[in-house]
Amino acid sequence: MKKIILFFAFIAVSHANAQLSYMGSELGLEPYIGFSNMGGAVGGELKFAARLSDNLLVGPSCRVQHTWANNLGMQSQMTTWGGGVFAHYRYQEVVFGGVEFQYLKSPFSFVNPLEVVRPWSPTLMVGGGFYLKLGEKVRLNAALFYDVINASNSPFRSSYSFKIKNEFGQVVRILPIIYRLTFFIPLDSQE
Repeated sequence: MKKIILFFAFIAVSHANAQLSYMGSELGLEPYIGFSNMGGAVGGELKFAARLSDNLLVGPSCRVQHTWANNLGMQSQMTTWGGGVFAHYRYQEVVFGGVEFQYLKSPFSFVNPLEVVRPWSPTLMVGGGFYLKLGEKVRLNAALFYDVINASNSPFRSSYSFKIKNEFGQVVRILPIIYRLTFFIPLDSQE
């Protein structure tokens, strides 16, 4: 099965290579900061985007995030880091859709703190949102992403905002959906 997928991926890349060309690059910055009375987090992501057409951007990404907590007197802290790849498709300079994969070092389980987990966490985000020009040299992606993998040690679990409650108001499920604000700065004279 893996060989068949790799074969079709090779054919798709070969076909895309014939029709796409390098049209410039952009630098993406996604800052993150969050605080509460029990802790917080500071960090962000850096993306390098190769513009393969007026609408298609692909490239690598790097994320670093430091998290700390003081839960009932028990202090903890950790630094999450890792890299990945992404692809965004912009439509009519208004909306965009994207896929982002990252492999992050995160030795903590948000499901069960006593659980022994693998030190690396894969994430596969699929989503989209608005693409806005904030000026001549700054673009903004404001989006919602769904984590398809939703690993138990995903560092994004604490950022999931969409909760489903039962009739008693108790949270019965948290959807792996996060919001992201990413600033893109063109590194060339195009666009």
